[in-house]
Amino acid sequence: MEINWLHDFIAVASTRSFSRAAEQRNSSQPALSRRIKALEVWAGAALFERTTHAVSLTEAGDAFRMTAEDIIRRLSAGRLEAQELARGASDVLKFASTNALSLTFFPDWLRQAETTLSFVPNVQLVANHMEACERMLLAGEVHFLLCHHHPAVVSALTTARFKSVHVGDDCLIPASVPASRSGKVARFKLPGTEVMPVQVLNYRQESGMGRILEAVRSTSPLGAHLKPAFTSHLAKLLVTMVQAGRGMAWLPQSLIADQLASGELVRAGGSEWEIPIEIHVFRPRSRLTQAAEAFWTDVHEHPANSRRKVPRTRRG
Repeated sequence: MEINWLHDFIAVASTRSFSRAAEQRNSSQPALSRRIKALEVWAGAALFERTTHAVSLTEAGDAFRMTAEDIIRRLSAGRLEAQELARGASDVLKFASTNALSLTFFPDWLRQAETTLSFVPNVQLVANHMEACERMLLAGEVHFLLCHHHPAVVSALTTARFKSVHVGDDCLIPASVPASRSGKVARFKLPGTEVMPVQVLNYRQESGMGRILEAVRSTSPLGAHLKPAFTSHLAKLLVTMVQAGRGMAWLPQSLIADQLASGELVRAGGSEWEIPIEIHVFRPRSRLTQAAEAFWTDVHEHPANSRRKVPRTRRG
């Protein structure tokens, strides 16, 4: 059995698609399918239920996934620790963060968290969309993941294998440019009508905020008539497109507090359309390096020091 087979298996289990998993693994689909078949032969059980339109885990595959993720995470964590000790870099902290939070939240949060640490860490940060950040944490490539969180979203970071601390608060706000230069009424205003739907700028499916929006809106009693006009996993790009008058979007207040305060952007709907969200830092339950464990203990024991709220703006 090869370790790469486990990486292939987790990629298919996460994406529920052989083609997307092959793209993620920089492999051809036939080659990845052959390796998955070899893994199933080694395991002595079918791990995936394959149909024309969908791929899902079998009962055996679902049970095997936890083992596969734990093996890869432990191997990667052990490799990281060995490399750090070999370099004498015992103070390294490795973070993955979603793109928006790496710009708006991470720097101040880290500086505040460091005020009670007994050492000065060597911090390494990788910023990407939520799906990629999850992969890095699942694979043990980083110690921590900073991301937005909402209880309605089903996450790969289950409480059985990961734990988290609530370190901040944010809010997804429906935003638009004003209808006139000095006005306070949105050009693109919820809920729209069947005849005149609202142009909306959406998040791609690998985006954490996209997952939150989909989960909340699927259970919300509020209904909106929306016409998709643009899609991206980058919240910062959606802000730029909203500012250009291409439509409205649910944007994190952490990114648009200044634009709301200046009137450059206005709310596209009332408070009932806003989605309060939390900011969490995740880690695996398995043992981390000494420096990472010390950082986690400090953040966990001083939540008042590390928790931050996004600046609020006056309603216009």
